[in-house]
Amino acid sequence: MAQRKAARAAADAAVPPAMPEPDIAAELHALVASSTFPAPCIGGAAAARDDAGRRRPPLVVIGHRGKGMNALASPDPRVRGDVRENTLRSLNAAAASHPTVAYVEFDVQVTKDGCPVIFHDNFIYTQENGEISGRRVTELHLDEFLSYGPQRNQEKAGKPLLRKLKDGRILKWDVQKEDALCTLREAFEGVDRRVGFNVELKFDDDLAYTEEALTGVLQAVLKVVFEHADGRPVIFSSFKPDAALLIRKLQDKYPVYFLTNGGTQIYADPRRNSLEEAVRLCVAGSLQGIVSEVRAILRQPAAAAKIKEAGLSLMTYGQLNNVPEVVFVQHLLGVDGVIVDLVREIAEAVSAFSAAAREPSPESCGEVERLETAAAGTPSFSPREMSFLLRLIPELVQ
Repeated sequence: MAQRKAARAAADAAVPPAMPEPDIAAELHALVASSTFPAPCIGGAAAARDDAGRRRPPLVVIGHRGKGMNALASPDPRVRGDVRENTLRSLNAAAASHPTVAYVEFDVQVTKDGCPVIFHDNFIYTQENGEISGRRVTELHLDEFLSYGPQRNQEKAGKPLLRKLKDGRILKWDVQKEDALCTLREAFEGVDRRVGFNVELKFDDDLAYTEEALTGVLQAVLKVVFEHADGRPVIFSSFKPDAALLIRKLQDKYPVYFLTNGGTQIYADPRRNSLEEAVRLCVAGSLQGIVSEVRAILRQPAAAAKIKEAGLSLMTYGQLNNVPEVVFVQHLLGVDGVIVDLVREIAEAVSAFSAAAREPSPESCGEVERLETAAAGTPSFSPREMSFLLRLIPELVQ
């Protein structure tokens, strides 16, 4: 319970103010209890099913940047820096944390000499002789990029790593468990083959890219994937609409998902500003699915059904995905996967409510008691707690 409270507090602190919303709690109650979203009567009742009565596949748990991002300014020590994000150690730690973890997500950029590397930020910072300096990752050669941070060769000293936060502060990038920066090829060769890869294709919002430039970057990534995936499941995703559309045109072997804030932030490109635009983009470009900021789905619960009706898969990311009850509500709404930082905690919660699902019995799955039964069958959530959660979600969203 203390862990859940800490996660809620961290999530609440991370959420910016929002415009007044409609009655989300009432809409959630109606949708979860309606036939539009066949709510699972868990723990003595029905497994989750779609509108046609087919059993829904289990919720997929995806480790964010491996075992979780390094949120250096977070009040929650669990997301501040256990393992260095986007490293082999972090990716393997996520894979080993729980059998329910099916994928690990990481960010890929391409160096100046054409090598796909795993790193989230557009700029990489260090401090030498008291001077702080930053360089764009895509303007570094591979050997320059790998010279930052811990080194695989213990006889070499790497440049100290710093990180620039969204508020402009530059902090020392300290974590409890270190590892060296790595390439995409090293990830294919060195990460547990049990887990698939969610490869986020990173591009700078402040730069304009020609189609030729995008093609060069994507072909460099595809070359490594085709040569080294060796049967491992791979999903591509990107916030950049043109990159998502283009990589779909360049290959049809691996699914492509469009990443969107769903209107929680506004961008110059209107295709990025709503779930409706995301659906249009995916349908027009034959993409396989959407990865939405979780707040966008919670603000518009009915959007989940519309996304599914369009033939698209739906996954989510965001701070609220570290709250088990919020993940459970998404499961009821038909979300297919969640990208999370508290990998073990969320995987355990998902495993618990998935394992509790059984075939329905007529006497235990009445229409009126559907939501309460679902909550009661979840190991940690009483009906009262579930009812409280559905009222709390609008507060968390804002």
